[in-house]
Amino acid sequence: MTQPTHPSDPRMSLLLKWLATLDPNIGLQIQSLAPASSDASFRRYFRIQAHLATLIVMDAPPPQENCRPFVDIAARLSQVKLNVPTILAQDLEQGFLLLSDLGPTTYYTKIQQGLTDAELQPLYRDALAALVQLQTANHAGLPAYDAKRLKDELGLFVEWYITVHCKTQLEPAVLQQLDQVFDLLVAHNAAQPIVLVHRDFHSPNLMLSEGSQYGVNPGVLDFQDAVAGPITYDLASLVVDARTTWEEPQQIDWAIRYWELARKQGLPVPTDFADFHRDYEWMGLQRNLRILGVFARLNHRDKKAAYLAHLPRVNQYVRQVAARYIVFKPLLRVLDQLDQVQTKVGYTF
Repeated sequence: MTQPTHPSDPRMSLLLKWLATLDPNIGLQIQSLAPASSDASFRRYFRIQAHLATLIVMDAPPPQENCRPFVDIAARLSQVKLNVPTILAQDLEQGFLLLSDLGPTTYYTKIQQGLTDAELQPLYRDALAALVQLQTANHAGLPAYDAKRLKDELGLFVEWYITVHCKTQLEPAVLQQLDQVFDLLVAHNAAQPIVLVHRDFHSPNLMLSEGSQYGVNPGVLDFQDAVAGPITYDLASLVVDARTTWEEPQQIDWAIRYWELARKQGLPVPTDFADFHRDYEWMGLQRNLRILGVFARLNHRDKKAAYLAHLPRVNQYVRQVAARYIVFKPLLRVLDQLDQVQTKVGYTF
Protein backbone atom coordinates (compact mmCIF):
# COMPACT_ATOMS: atom_id res chain seq x y z
CA MET A 1 0.00 0.00 0.00
CA THR A 2 1.40 3.42 -0.96
CA GLN A 3 1.62 5.82 1.96
CA PRO A 4 0.39 9.39 1.45
CA THR A 5 2.99 12.12 1.18
CA HIS A 6 2.88 15.46 2.95
CA PRO A 7 4.86 18.04 0.95
CA SER A 8 4.34 20.69 3.63
CA ASP A 9 5.42 18.29 6.38
CA PRO A 10 8.27 16.05 5.19
CA ARG A 11 8.66 14.64 8.70
CA MET A 12 5.14 13.28 8.52
CA SER A 13 5.92 11.53 5.23
CA LEU A 14 8.97 9.90 6.82
CA LEU A 15 6.96 8.93 9.89
CA LEU A 16 4.22 7.27 7.87
CA LYS A 17 6.78 5.32 5.84
CA TRP A 18 8.42 4.11 9.06
CA LEU A 19 5.12 3.06 10.64
CA ALA A 20 4.35 1.01 7.53
CA THR A 21 7.52 -1.05 8.08
CA LEU A 22 6.60 -2.15 11.61
CA ASP A 23 5.40 -5.61 12.62
CA PRO A 24 1.89 -6.08 11.17
CA ASN A 25 0.93 -8.05 14.27
CA ILE A 26 0.87 -4.73 16.16
CA GLY A 27 -2.13 -3.88 14.03
CA LEU A 28 -1.48 -0.18 13.54
CA GLN A 29 -4.40 1.66 11.98
CA ILE A 30 -2.46 4.36 10.14
CA GLN A 31 -5.56 6.37 9.32
CA SER A 32 -6.22 6.83 13.05
CA LEU A 33 -2.97 8.76 13.61
CA ALA A 34 -3.83 12.03 15.37
CA PRO A 35 -1.91 14.66 17.37
CA ALA A 36 -1.64 13.81 21.06
CA SER A 37 0.47 16.68 22.39
CA SER A 38 3.50 18.85 21.87
CA ASP A 39 5.88 20.61 24.24
CA ALA A 40 8.41 23.43 24.42
CA SER A 41 10.86 21.42 22.30
CA PHE A 42 10.78 20.24 18.68
CA ARG A 43 9.21 16.91 19.67
CA ARG A 44 5.70 15.94 18.58
CA TYR A 45 3.49 13.14 19.86
CA PHE A 46 0.71 11.28 18.06
CA ARG A 47 -1.84 8.74 19.24
CA ILE A 48 -2.60 5.75 17.00
CA GLN A 49 -4.98 2.83 17.30
CA ALA A 50 -3.51 -0.69 17.37
CA HIS A 51 -5.06 -4.15 17.74
CA LEU A 52 -5.30 -4.16 21.52
CA ALA A 53 -4.88 -0.55 22.62
CA THR A 54 -3.94 2.94 21.57
CA LEU A 55 -0.21 3.65 21.26
CA ILE A 56 1.92 6.80 21.16
CA VAL A 57 4.28 7.79 18.35
CA MET A 58 7.11 10.17 19.22
CA ASP A 59 8.62 12.30 16.48
CA ALA A 60 11.93 13.79 17.68
CA PRO A 61 13.60 15.31 14.62
CA PRO A 62 17.39 15.18 14.42
CA PRO A 63 19.53 17.18 14.83
CA GLN A 64 17.38 19.26 17.20
CA GLU A 65 16.33 16.21 19.22
CA ASN A 66 17.89 12.87 20.16
CA CYS A 67 15.85 9.80 21.15
CA ARG A 68 18.75 7.98 22.77
CA PRO A 69 18.50 9.69 26.19
CA PHE A 70 14.77 8.86 26.29
CA VAL A 71 15.53 5.18 25.67
CA ASP A 72 18.30 5.20 28.31
CA ILE A 73 16.28 6.92 31.04
CA ALA A 74 13.17 4.83 30.32
CA ALA A 75 15.23 1.70 31.02
CA ARG A 76 16.62 3.15 34.27
CA LEU A 77 13.18 4.15 35.53
CA SER A 78 11.61 0.84 34.51
CA GLN A 79 14.20 -0.92 36.65
CA VAL A 80 12.84 0.83 39.75
CA LYS A 81 9.25 -0.04 38.75
CA LEU A 82 8.22 3.47 37.74
CA ASN A 83 5.30 3.64 35.30
CA VAL A 84 6.97 4.94 32.13
CA PRO A 85 6.21 4.19 28.46
CA THR A 86 7.34 0.84 27.10
CA ILE A 87 9.34 1.21 23.87
CA LEU A 88 7.72 -1.06 21.29
CA ALA A 89 9.70 0.01 18.22
CA GLN A 90 12.43 2.52 17.51
CA ASP A 91 14.40 4.19 14.75
CA LEU A 92 16.97 6.29 16.55
CA GLU A 93 18.59 7.59 13.39
CA GLN A 94 15.34 9.08 12.09
CA GLY A 95 14.09 10.04 15.56
CA PHE A 96 10.97 7.87 15.80
CA LEU A 97 9.67 5.83 18.74
CA LEU A 98 6.52 3.74 19.15
CA LEU A 99 5.46 3.73 22.80
CA SER A 100 2.80 2.33 25.07
CA ASP A 101 0.08 4.84 25.92
CA LEU A 102 -0.12 6.02 29.54
CA GLY A 103 -3.50 7.66 28.96
CA PRO A 104 -4.92 10.94 27.66
CA THR A 105 -5.15 12.92 30.91
CA THR A 106 -2.30 14.75 32.63
CA TYR A 107 -2.43 15.89 36.24
CA TYR A 108 -2.42 19.44 34.90
CA THR A 109 -5.49 18.82 32.73
CA LYS A 110 -7.34 17.21 35.62
CA ILE A 111 -6.47 20.09 37.95
CA GLN A 112 -7.68 22.62 35.37
CA GLN A 113 -10.96 20.73 35.05
CA GLY A 114 -11.46 21.05 38.80
CA LEU A 115 -10.71 18.70 41.68
CA THR A 116 -11.93 18.62 45.24
CA ASP A 117 -9.28 18.41 47.91
CA ALA A 118 -10.36 14.83 48.59
CA GLU A 119 -9.65 14.02 44.92
CA LEU A 120 -6.42 16.01 44.73
CA GLN A 121 -4.57 14.70 47.76
CA PRO A 122 -4.39 11.01 46.73
CA LEU A 123 -3.01 12.03 43.34
CA TYR A 124 -0.18 14.01 44.90
CA ARG A 125 0.57 11.31 47.45
CA ASP A 126 0.99 8.96 44.50
CA ALA A 127 3.25 11.52 42.81
CA LEU A 128 5.40 11.93 45.94
CA ALA A 129 5.77 8.15 46.24
CA ALA A 130 6.74 7.96 42.56
CA LEU A 131 9.33 10.70 43.08
CA VAL A 132 10.98 8.79 45.90
CA GLN A 133 10.97 5.72 43.66
CA LEU A 134 12.55 7.72 40.82
CA GLN A 135 15.33 8.95 43.10
CA THR A 136 16.48 5.40 43.77
CA ALA A 137 17.27 4.91 40.06
CA ASN A 138 20.82 4.56 38.81
CA HIS A 139 22.24 7.98 37.90
CA ALA A 140 25.73 6.82 36.89
CA GLY A 141 26.96 8.42 33.69
CA LEU A 142 24.22 11.05 33.47
CA PRO A 143 25.18 14.67 32.79
CA ALA A 144 26.12 16.48 36.00
CA TYR A 145 23.71 19.16 37.18
CA ASP A 146 26.62 20.84 38.93
CA ALA A 147 27.50 24.35 40.09
CA LYS A 148 28.62 25.51 36.65
CA ARG A 149 25.41 24.40 34.98
CA LEU A 150 23.25 25.84 37.76
CA LYS A 151 25.04 29.18 37.48
CA ASP A 152 24.80 29.22 33.69
CA GLU A 153 21.04 28.69 33.89
CA LEU A 154 20.62 31.70 36.15
CA GLY A 155 22.06 33.73 33.30
CA LEU A 156 18.77 33.11 31.47
CA PHE A 157 16.99 35.18 34.12
CA VAL A 158 19.30 38.13 33.52
CA GLU A 159 19.46 37.85 29.73
CA TRP A 160 15.88 37.02 28.82
CA TYR A 161 13.70 38.11 31.73
CA ILE A 162 15.47 41.24 32.96
CA THR A 163 17.04 42.51 29.73
CA VAL A 164 14.65 41.35 26.99
CA HIS A 165 11.28 40.90 28.67
CA CYS A 166 11.45 43.72 31.21
CA LYS A 167 13.57 45.93 28.91
CA THR A 168 15.87 46.82 31.78
CA GLN A 169 19.62 47.34 32.00
CA LEU A 170 20.75 46.99 35.61
CA GLU A 171 23.53 49.17 36.96
CA PRO A 172 26.92 47.40 37.20
CA ALA A 173 26.84 47.57 41.01
CA VAL A 174 23.38 45.95 41.08
CA LEU A 175 24.50 43.24 38.69
CA GLN A 176 27.49 42.55 40.92
CA GLN A 177 25.23 42.20 43.97
CA LEU A 178 22.92 39.90 42.03
CA ASP A 179 25.87 37.79 40.92
CA GLN A 180 26.97 37.41 44.55
CA VAL A 181 23.46 36.25 45.48
CA PHE A 182 23.55 33.75 42.63
CA ASP A 183 26.95 32.42 43.77
CA LEU A 184 25.57 31.86 47.27
CA LEU A 185 22.43 30.16 45.95
CA VAL A 186 24.36 27.90 43.58
CA ALA A 187 26.94 26.90 46.19
CA HIS A 188 24.20 25.84 48.60
CA ASN A 189 22.21 23.92 45.99
CA ALA A 190 25.20 22.20 44.40
CA ALA A 191 26.25 20.89 47.83
CA GLN A 192 23.07 18.81 48.19
CA PRO A 193 23.21 15.01 47.80
CA ILE A 194 23.06 13.79 44.21
CA VAL A 195 20.32 11.59 42.75
CA LEU A 196 18.69 11.08 39.35
CA VAL A 197 16.81 14.32 38.59
CA HIS A 198 13.93 14.32 36.10
CA ARG A 199 14.13 18.14 35.71
CA ASP A 200 10.44 18.59 34.89
CA PHE A 201 8.65 16.47 37.47
CA HIS A 202 5.44 18.48 37.55
CA SER A 203 1.76 18.28 36.68
CA PRO A 204 2.01 18.43 32.84
CA ASN A 205 4.36 15.43 32.81
CA LEU A 206 2.41 13.23 35.23
CA MET A 207 -0.29 11.10 33.63
CA LEU A 208 -3.42 10.19 35.55
CA SER A 209 -3.90 6.43 35.24
CA GLU A 210 -7.66 6.23 34.86
CA GLY A 211 -7.74 2.57 33.91
CA SER A 212 -5.74 -0.58 34.60
CA GLN A 213 -4.50 -0.58 31.00
CA TYR A 214 -2.46 2.53 31.81
CA GLY A 215 -0.58 1.04 34.76
CA VAL A 216 -0.13 2.40 38.26
CA ASN A 217 -0.67 6.07 39.03
CA PRO A 218 1.03 8.25 37.97
CA GLY A 219 2.56 7.62 34.59
CA VAL A 220 5.73 9.66 34.14
CA LEU A 221 6.73 11.34 30.87
CA ASP A 222 9.27 13.81 29.43
CA PHE A 223 12.24 12.42 31.37
CA GLN A 224 14.75 12.44 28.51
CA ASP A 225 16.65 15.43 29.96
CA ALA A 226 17.36 13.67 33.26
CA VAL A 227 20.61 14.51 35.01
CA ALA A 228 22.53 13.67 38.16
CA GLY A 229 21.73 16.56 40.45
CA PRO A 230 20.49 17.97 43.77
CA ILE A 231 17.96 15.82 45.59
CA THR A 232 15.40 18.59 46.18
CA TYR A 233 15.14 19.74 42.56
CA ASP A 234 12.24 17.52 41.47
CA LEU A 235 10.31 18.14 44.68
CA ALA A 236 10.58 21.86 44.03
CA SER A 237 9.32 21.26 40.47
CA LEU A 238 6.24 19.49 41.82
CA VAL A 239 5.43 21.65 44.85
CA VAL A 240 6.06 25.08 43.32
CA ASP A 241 4.73 24.10 39.90
CA ALA A 242 5.21 26.86 37.32
CA ARG A 243 1.81 26.06 35.76
CA THR A 244 -0.29 25.59 38.89
CA THR A 245 -0.61 27.82 41.94
CA TRP A 246 -0.28 26.08 45.28
CA GLU A 247 -0.54 28.11 48.48
CA GLU A 248 2.30 27.83 50.96
CA PRO A 249 0.49 25.61 53.53
CA GLN A 250 -0.11 23.06 50.77
CA GLN A 251 3.51 23.31 49.64
CA ILE A 252 4.73 22.60 53.16
CA ASP A 253 2.30 19.70 53.64
CA TRP A 254 3.58 17.95 50.52
CA ALA A 255 7.19 18.73 51.40
CA ILE A 256 6.75 17.09 54.80
CA ARG A 257 5.11 14.04 53.25
CA TYR A 258 7.95 13.69 50.75
CA TRP A 259 10.59 14.15 53.47
CA GLU A 260 9.00 11.39 55.56
CA LEU A 261 8.84 9.01 52.57
CA ALA A 262 12.42 9.81 51.59
CA ARG A 263 13.71 9.10 55.09
CA LYS A 264 11.89 5.76 55.16
CA GLN A 265 13.43 4.91 51.79
CA GLY A 266 16.89 5.77 53.10
CA LEU A 267 17.44 8.68 50.73
CA PRO A 268 20.05 11.24 51.90
CA VAL A 269 17.78 14.00 53.19
CA PRO A 270 18.51 16.04 56.36
CA THR A 271 17.19 14.58 59.61
CA ASP A 272 15.86 18.01 60.65
CA PHE A 273 12.91 19.15 58.52
CA ALA A 274 13.88 22.81 58.99
CA ASP A 275 17.17 22.11 57.19
CA PHE A 276 15.37 20.20 54.48
CA HIS A 277 12.79 22.98 54.10
CA ARG A 278 15.54 25.51 53.46
CA ASP A 279 17.20 23.19 50.95
CA TYR A 280 14.09 22.70 48.85
CA GLU A 281 13.08 26.38 49.07
CA TRP A 282 16.48 27.52 47.83
CA MET A 283 16.32 24.93 45.07
CA GLY A 284 12.85 26.15 44.15
CA LEU A 285 14.17 29.70 43.97
CA GLN A 286 16.94 28.55 41.64
CA ARG A 287 14.50 26.69 39.38
CA ASN A 288 11.94 29.48 39.22
CA LEU A 289 14.50 32.16 38.39
CA ARG A 290 15.59 29.93 35.52
CA ILE A 291 11.95 29.44 34.46
CA LEU A 292 11.34 33.19 34.32
CA GLY A 293 14.20 33.33 31.83
CA VAL A 294 13.09 30.26 29.88
CA PHE A 295 9.46 31.36 29.56
CA ALA A 296 10.54 34.85 28.49
CA ARG A 297 12.80 33.27 25.85
CA LEU A 298 10.01 30.98 24.64
CA ASN A 299 7.88 34.08 24.06
CA HIS A 300 10.39 36.49 22.57
CA ARG A 301 12.59 34.10 20.58
CA ASP A 302 10.30 31.16 19.80
CA LYS A 303 7.01 33.12 19.54
CA LYS A 304 5.25 30.89 22.08
CA ALA A 305 3.26 33.59 23.85
CA ALA A 306 1.19 31.17 25.93
CA TYR A 307 4.06 30.92 28.42
CA LEU A 308 3.64 34.57 29.41
CA ALA A 309 0.49 33.66 31.34
CA HIS A 310 2.62 31.75 33.85
CA LEU A 311 5.11 34.55 34.60
CA PRO A 312 3.12 36.23 37.42
CA ARG A 313 2.78 32.90 39.24
CA VAL A 314 6.47 32.11 38.93
CA ASN A 315 7.35 35.67 39.98
CA GLN A 316 5.27 35.17 43.13
CA TYR A 317 6.99 31.86 43.91
CA VAL A 318 10.35 33.63 43.58
CA ARG A 319 9.22 36.44 45.87
CA GLN A 320 7.92 33.98 48.45
CA VAL A 321 11.43 32.66 49.05
CA ALA A 322 13.40 35.84 48.38
CA ALA A 323 11.41 37.70 51.03
CA ARG A 324 12.07 35.05 53.69
CA TYR A 325 15.89 35.12 53.72
CA ILE A 326 17.86 38.32 54.24
CA VAL A 327 20.66 37.11 51.94
CA PHE A 328 18.24 37.47 49.02
CA LYS A 329 17.43 41.13 49.75
CA PRO A 330 19.37 42.36 46.67
CA LEU A 331 17.31 40.01 44.49
CA LEU A 332 14.08 41.27 46.05
CA ARG A 333 15.09 44.86 45.28
CA VAL A 334 15.68 43.89 41.65
CA LEU A 335 12.26 42.24 41.47
CA ASP A 336 10.66 45.39 42.89
CA GLN A 337 12.43 47.47 40.26
CA LEU A 338 11.36 45.14 37.46
CA ASP A 339 7.74 45.06 38.54
CA GLN A 340 7.64 48.86 38.56
CA VAL A 341 9.09 48.88 35.03
CA GLN A 342 6.51 46.35 33.85
CA THR A 343 3.67 48.39 35.34
CA LYS A 344 4.93 51.56 33.64
CA VAL A 345 5.25 49.79 30.30
CA GLY A 346 1.77 48.36 30.72
CA TYR A 347 0.25 51.85 30.99
CA THR A 348 2.01 53.28 27.93
CA PHE A 349 -0.01 51.35 25.36
